[in-house]
Amino acid sequence: MNLLKALASVSSMTLLSRILGFLRDTIVARVFGAGVTTDAFFVAFKLPNLLRRLFAEGAFSQAFVPILAEYKNRRGDEATHLLVARVATVLFVAVATVSALGIVAAPLVVLISAPGFSADPDKFALTVHLTRIVFPYILFMSLVSFAGGILNTWSRFMVPAFTPVLLNVAMILAAAFAAPYFDPPVLALGWGAFLGGVLQLSLQYPALKRLGMIPRWDWAPRDEGVRRILYLMGPAAFGVSISQISLLINTLFASFLASGSVSWLYYADRLMEFPTGMLGVALGTILLPSLSKHHADKNTGEYSRLLDWGLRMTLLLAAPSAVALGVLAVPLIATLFKYGAFTAHDVEMTRLALVAYSVGLLGLILVKVLAPGFYARQNIKTPVKIAIVTLLATQGMNLIFIWKLKHAGLALSIGLGACLNAGILFHKLRQQGIFQPQPGWSGFLFKLGAALAVLGAFLWLGMDKESLWISYGFSQRILHLAVLVTGGVAAYFGTLWLLGFRLHQFKRRAA
Repeated sequence: MNLLKALASVSSMTLLSRILGFLRDTIVARVFGAGVTTDAFFVAFKLPNLLRRLFAEGAFSQAFVPILAEYKNRRGDEATHLLVARVATVLFVAVATVSALGIVAAPLVVLISAPGFSADPDKFALTVHLTRIVFPYILFMSLVSFAGGILNTWSRFMVPAFTPVLLNVAMILAAAFAAPYFDPPVLALGWGAFLGGVLQLSLQYPALKRLGMIPRWDWAPRDEGVRRILYLMGPAAFGVSISQISLLINTLFASFLASGSVSWLYYADRLMEFPTGMLGVALGTILLPSLSKHHADKNTGEYSRLLDWGLRMTLLLAAPSAVALGVLAVPLIATLFKYGAFTAHDVEMTRLALVAYSVGLLGLILVKVLAPGFYARQNIKTPVKIAIVTLLATQGMNLIFIWKLKHAGLALSIGLGACLNAGILFHKLRQQGIFQPQPGWSGFLFKLGAALAVLGAFLWLGMDKESLWISYGFSQRILHLAVLVTGGVAAYFGTLWLLGFRLHQFKRRAA
């Protein structure tokens, strides 16, 4: 498979999921508003969602895919299918146990997650009920991540990339159509999340069947491959949790600032999720299986060349995204959020956070490309150690920046911390001889810089005064923003074309 085509497919599916996520939030807000019932649902869904991020999607795939690729390349189909069966069995038993415990201990889970709810017996009881509905979501998503790891290893990227769309679709349908049939209506959201998990897993079953990789029951927790995956999952889970810890600490800092600071950071972060998901997550997803295969084949030359391709693609696509977010902060925020109670002051405060975030966007995305350079070699400890250093540095910067820059200082700390993380990862890859830059970097960077300058100038001049975006109506904002985005894309890629860049130069096949 052409990795450039795979990147386009994964990115487009991620974009679709993000758009539907915005639509879901809008519909939930319109149907349920903000109050007791929505508080109950968000608390109930928070822990399963956090466990999904920590174990199912992050730690598990980082540990599973490299070893699966090794089995596929070195040990043949029979050993690979046996590994799949044994991992699936252990994973199912472990996560089903956690899900069952979560359902039984739901009152304790809610008491720990939201102790303030205990003052309102009805609110507490509703949250417990919703927690019991959504906790099996962990089981479904763990199996979805497992299936996605298999499909990605076989370079079947489209189905795993599309599956998150189904959760948003299920929750949108639940909120828009099913809510009147439940008492209270918010229970529809819980069953929507449950249904979303079922749909995602169901979608992947036919794709696994076509590969002949449907797992059978085989309980063997002491199997060599299973033990190696579990051994790698420990540091991987810790590494993924570090970013969550950083976000929690930032929320604590923001809670001591002016009212609205947490919300301004949230809205800016929502905009940052578009390029980080479309580029960072997508590139990491398609690179890890191929890097793992090259490592299993001991093909160090192709391993290094693939990393080089990933870095160039990151700079080519993430750098203009950072420029666009920084320059078009007010147009984007005003177009998406400035309605109703969201004031001009909120636009300005969110702009400060978004501009600060954009400084580190390149670092945030580079980490997603550089870290797989270690994961594919089954070396998870090095990225984890670097993440710990980054966490400490980020909190140190928080203490420095928060006094003058307030909430924007917190956003800047995250961005600069990501750049530090990416810089150390790059240094270690070079130091250990894992990555050797290919020829042509100086010319590539010069041409890229020229195209970015043209892009920045076009957006800055075409944007006009920021105050106009506050007074614009919805149709004026949409039209003007569409012209800027379309023209910016044409200006950037047109300049690259004039400087000699051609699409075929970036084509690369999966291992």
